[in-house]
Amino acid sequence: MNKKTALISLYYKDGLKEFAEMLVQRNFEIVSTGGTYNFLKEKGIPVTSVESITGFPEILDGRVKTLHPAVFAGILAKKDDADHIKQISEHELKLFDLIAVTLYPFAETVRNPESSPEEIIEKIDIGGVSLIRAAAKNFNHVNVLVSRDQFGDYIREFDNCDGKIKVEYSLKLAYRAFSEIEEYDSDIKRYFASITGNTQKLRYGENPHQKAVFYKSDFDDIFNILHGKELSYNNLLDVDSAHSLINEFEADEPTVAIIKHGNPCGVATRDKLLEAYKRAFESDTASPYGGIIIFNKKLDAETAAEADKIFSEIILAPGYDDDALALLMKKKNRRLLSFRFSRPAGEFRKISGGVLKQERDNIIFDKDTINVVTKMKPDNEQMKDMYFAYKIVKHVKSNSIVFVRNRQTLGIGGGQPSRVDSTRIAVWKAGQFKLSLKDSVVASDAFFPFADGLLETAKAGAKCVVQPGGSVRDDEVIQAADENQICMVFTGYRHFRH
Repeated sequence: MNKKTALISLYYKDGLKEFAEMLVQRNFEIVSTGGTYNFLKEKGIPVTSVESITGFPEILDGRVKTLHPAVFAGILAKKDDADHIKQISEHELKLFDLIAVTLYPFAETVRNPESSPEEIIEKIDIGGVSLIRAAAKNFNHVNVLVSRDQFGDYIREFDNCDGKIKVEYSLKLAYRAFSEIEEYDSDIKRYFASITGNTQKLRYGENPHQKAVFYKSDFDDIFNILHGKELSYNNLLDVDSAHSLINEFEADEPTVAIIKHGNPCGVATRDKLLEAYKRAFESDTASPYGGIIIFNKKLDAETAAEADKIFSEIILAPGYDDDALALLMKKKNRRLLSFRFSRPAGEFRKISGGVLKQERDNIIFDKDTINVVTKMKPDNEQMKDMYFAYKIVKHVKSNSIVFVRNRQTLGIGGGQPSRVDSTRIAVWKAGQFKLSLKDSVVASDAFFPFADGLLETAKAGAKCVVQPGGSVRDDEVIQAADENQICMVFTGYRHFRH
């Protein structure tokens, strides 16, 4: 078996002796630095120092050890590239086949309450990260290991393929390596966020027994906290929900949305902000207590006085008249925020075993491209209400149903496994507050799988439905709409919010 070369640098030495011995048995030359070199030397394992390769000593208290062309050329060279091999030979450099590196324990040092800032900074690994990144980039020619739990598997793979590691296996090692670097850099970023004021420790999470921290990115560019208690974990979630919804109405007439537990409980648009608030509150006069109110226009004193009549956790507006702000600040525990409109392009969500990323649901249907699928056609007012309702339905937990009339929500149902149940909840909610659904418009975030959901809306008095379409039973649903003299529009896309 041809001679191979491994560069090893491990912070913790558990398992190092056994792994090094297995490599030597498989005709590896081991190159190492600092503590790893001394450890192997003491154990009687043949080892070459990095200094003997670079011709340059470790300097700056070990901050610079491996950062040298003699090391990185041997890692980054393409072994099937004649010119690369020629340059390696001309400069009498060593080619590497394996890089095994574990990084300085940065996160562990941060968690230790006795660690000083200087100790924490010194645990930011530079050379180790660079070695890992270089080897992972050149995975076609070099293998990289970043954890002791990989050692046994690597030896088994090496033996199974008689030392000719397959590129598919090396690619998996590279993926693990880049994941390790990403997590390591995230730990460093979070630490710097904490010492620069971009990390905020919250009193608790969703529930008092859960610890929570807020890691800011551009929060302070979007929001300005003007007054009140510190925002809680749940407050921040509700602020995000409210802000996401009101962004739909940036260029619209005065619009007010009231949010409770992440869902809108009342939304309305009117010519004046005061009337918009009154109609939004009228949609559900019980839920707004302890909720969030958000306005799409500068908040005036008259509207502020009306909103001040109920207890709300947070009020948000793009701006405030001076007398409106003075009035609202009299309640010391209420949070007041100003904001700028913002429509991020993407969003992340942590799940067990990974992170999801998707484009933000920023789309709203084009009035000129909708498909009217029923005999009845929507009039201009119904079109306005459909557009209004479809902006709201995507901010309600699926399955979601929203009844509106004259750009005011009348009944909202969501978060149910059945669309029929969401419809019944919306109808029940409207009845609770004595809001008639006669001649209303209904928005559904996804298609009706059966006609039963549409029939529920007809029974309630709706005369127009906007939905994505796309069910295998669309024909049945359309027929039911025609039989009940309901106009229905397909937009061609859904608005699930899980």
